[in-house]
Amino acid sequence: MHEYSIVQALLNQCEELAKENEAEKVTKIISKIGVMSGVEIHLLQTAFDTFKEGTMCDGAEFIINHQKIKLHCNACEAEFEIDEMCYKCIECESLDVKVIDGEDMYLMSVEME
Repeated sequence: MHEYSIVQALLNQCEELAKENEAEKVTKIISKIGVMSGVEIHLLQTAFDTFKEGTMCDGAEFIINHQKIKLHCNACEAEFEIDEMCYKCIECESLDVKVIDGEDMYLMSVEME
């Protein structure tokens, strides 16, 4: 389960940000996770709940925003979002599409005190 290593990196990054800003603790973490990122959201939440204990993030709220796949059709120039991995334009049914968003995981914001 790579979710555990992702959480360890996330906690380390949040602690570094807190130290740089002379904060005592992290109170909220907001992330965006794309459908195509390969991250299992429920496993990520479980890993976060497990590993945050004893860190500056202990007690922090972890908000996960689920990002749909955003595609651009090169044939008709349409842009659209879908929930599943289907690489076909919903307007003209062309297979000539480009992924714009939904492949990555981002740390969007960290609140600290």
